Amino acid sequence: MAAKSVSMHNLLDPIVIIKTVGLLGVFLAVCLESGVFFGFFLPGDTLLFAAGIFASQGFFLLPVVIIGCAIAAIIGDSIGYWTGKKMGRSLFEKNASFFFNKNRVDDAEHFYHKYGAVTIIIARFIPVIRTFAPIVAGVGRMQYKTFVAYNIIGGVLWATFVPILGFYLGSMIPNPDKYLLPVVLLVFFFSFVPVLMKVVFNTLTRKRD
Repeated sequence: MAAKSVSMHNLLDPIVIIKTVGLLGVFLAVCLESGVFFGFFLPGDTLLFAAGIFASQGFFLLPVVIIGCAIAAIIGDSIGYWTGKKMGRSLFEKNASFFFNKNRVDDAEHFYHKYGAVTIIIARFIPVIRTFAPIVAGVGRMQYKTFVAYNIIGGVLWATFVPILGFYLGSMIPNPDKYLLPVVLLVFFFSFVPVLMKVVFNTLTRKRD
């Protein structure tokens, strides 16, 4: 696909991203979303889903999408882990900016207390938590071999399931390009439902206090 210029308001549109930067751009976005502080802005689930639909139309090879996204996700989580381990909790406690917010670490820690190391797998399917879970694993100095094992499992499951879902949906619907944007927007919405519920719950709790 030929590269095109992208305006700022289309920067987070997964369809525009894929058409503009191609599959390598998808891999880079997945890597950044998986473990870099500002990565939670990137639409990881919808990118994978849309890439699966594009694969169903012959633009990409599905195995390449799955393998590339899995590797990118695993690398991204590893970057997040080592960032957390080297910089530590002080990075979030001393800075009250939008990116470096202690509440983001607290949310991820809550998942660890509830699910343990398997959080690395569960968090892979939840936006925002997906970005900060590996960082918290590094802050908490989880053994790296334990982290890597769960990181690989989570990365492979996520990078396999979501594109395959998009691929088969694209294969079943005639002319899926006509429905691509609304379907991708629905995936984006439902992937963020747990996050939105958490925000609403926290807001209501603070008002009661």
